[in-house]
Amino acid sequence: MLSFCSPYSKNLDIVTKSRFYTDEIRPVDEKPCFEGAYYRKLVSSKDSWVGIGGRVVLPQVQFDERRINPKKPKQYLDNPSIYLGGSMGGQETDIGLAWEIVREDDGSISGERKAFRPFLRRTDHVSGQTAVFENAPAKKEYYWYPGDEVHMSVRVIANGKIRFIVQGAGKKFERDFDCDGYRFDSQGEFKRVNAIDQVANEGKPVQSTGTKILDAEWKVTSLYRSINKNIVEVPFHDGRYTEMTCPGKVNFQIIASEEQKNGGAEILSISGDGF
Repeated sequence: MLSFCSPYSKNLDIVTKSRFYTDEIRPVDEKPCFEGAYYRKLVSSKDSWVGIGGRVVLPQVQFDERRINPKKPKQYLDNPSIYLGGSMGGQETDIGLAWEIVREDDGSISGERKAFRPFLRRTDHVSGQTAVFENAPAKKEYYWYPGDEVHMSVRVIANGKIRFIVQGAGKKFERDFDCDGYRFDSQGEFKRVNAIDQVANEGKPVQSTGTKILDAEWKVTSLYRSINKNIVEVPFHDGRYTEMTCPGKVNFQIIASEEQKNGGAEILSISGDGF
């Protein structure tokens, strides 16, 4: 049975002072972008990590009115998301919040996307486990809005199973999710992503847009590490990740002091037109 050490444990104090464990694998200098969206991804090294978590104020959204979805005229071709996830045992996950349709108080489904709503995605696995994408139920207790402060985490809780929790603004969603590749005896990498996704554009060059996602404020971000059957929370500081700004740095505005960088904190905005 694994125990979880609080951020104020003796182990974390030692790590904070040295910034790294003696045997910690450092992240690579760069990774290639995958086309199809405007996104900033921070990716850890592949090491004894078993999860990631963070506290964030959800961004404001300004859509480009020229980018209406012709198939769904109440929606746009741009879609903000803010999520966590990882890669372990040859299986990728994306888990967090995306701008989604909702069920209205009268029971009808909104034509337009109106709130951030939890989603979970996994790829298939050599075990035979199939790929899955799912949303949280369309209930108001699972809707979050720009300006809400939430804490999200994704963590391995048993071999083949991860737990996703998002909570804030008096609401909470929790889901245990089967992922065969995620095991305590494997090494993995974990990520934090802010994005403007684009409808039906995966793998293609980004489409020009004036959409802006403004002032997502990460208050703190942590990695979870397995050490001697304990799970220890450590800062996701700027020495622990590979930074990916796709398609280019001009599309991102990042404000962070050295103190914020040491705690995985920053204020982040994205603009299709650039800054």
